[in-house]
Amino acid sequence: MTSEPTPHAPARKGDELDARKAAILEAIVTEYIGTAQPVGSSHVAAAQSVTVSPATIRSEMVALERDGYLVQPHTSAGRVPTDKGYRFFVDHLATPGQLGPQQREKVSNFFTGVQGGIEDVLERTSSLLSDLTSHAAVVVGPSHEQAPIRSVQVVGLSPTRALIVAVLSDGAVENRPLEFSTEMDDETLSNASAHLQRIFSGSTLAHVPDIPKSGNSDVDSICALAKTTLSAAAKPGDHEPVYVGGPSRLAGSFDAIETVRGVLTILEQQLVVVSLLRDVIERGLSVAIGSEHGYESLASCAVVVAPIEVDGQRAGAVGLLGPTRMDYPAAMAAADVVGRQLSERIEADRGAAERSASPGRDTRG
Repeated sequence: MTSEPTPHAPARKGDELDARKAAILEAIVTEYIGTAQPVGSSHVAAAQSVTVSPATIRSEMVALERDGYLVQPHTSAGRVPTDKGYRFFVDHLATPGQLGPQQREKVSNFFTGVQGGIEDVLERTSSLLSDLTSHAAVVVGPSHEQAPIRSVQVVGLSPTRALIVAVLSDGAVENRPLEFSTEMDDETLSNASAHLQRIFSGSTLAHVPDIPKSGNSDVDSICALAKTTLSAAAKPGDHEPVYVGGPSRLAGSFDAIETVRGVLTILEQQLVVVSLLRDVIERGLSVAIGSEHGYESLASCAVVVAPIEVDGQRAGAVGLLGPTRMDYPAAMAAADVVGRQLSERIEADRGAAERSASPGRDTRG
């Protein structure tokens, strides 16, 4: 069982380094990300941004270790960055990454050609993001109960039975049976559909509004039953859908099998994944490193997150989960581009659903 997270505040402003120490730290982080081997002073001296003597480099590395930015795993080895070192690198040193032309074309072609409902798009997007970065990827989609209702229709099945059909802005369709105590004709069902459309359009299953009287008792009876039925469609415990792409990539990212098992256990718990990504975004971050996200089993991991925003509202997130030595600029660029493209796709699907639900559709007369 996973314990509740204990968030740690990331090192931000106030943890300042002079230009020389910053250049040395940048060289060490960059080298370690690429090699996964402790970095010695000779490698630092080869960096173009470092122009001081090897003796000065060694002295500054000792100071960086003393201040918590580096650690020396063995007395004969070089240094590796700590969470604090990575945080300074992300906040102050890393230049914004960009996807290469082939990667951008791959993303563009994917969202132009991907077919299917929102669930299929989200699942395949998680695989796309994993392929772009070689890390495990997570996509948290919008919950159906928060998607605005675009159209409502009462479809007659028999004089005493009907379906209430609600088309949501994310393309999902909720339909539930209605049973009437008396027979209802087509005109009454059509009037009920029109009344429900006026009241429910733009609301959500989580907050189905009260329905004012229409002046027709049969219409009011149908509408009251429809409200109760649709309200029940937003079941307690329904949560945002979670899709994981490339979980097998974790095996090559960590040395300890216990770490891989711990990460996989987290990924199997959808509520934890949703909470993890949401917490990172709500704290104003795009990256959580090591202990910052508060889950002990993820202490060797970094999480890179980008929001999904639809109609100006947060509607989910995309994320990457990998070792703390991940290529942060590249990971942040991939998450950002995929998050924005996915947001645009969901908005387009909602627009199509809205147009198909606009006046002029068949509502039984």
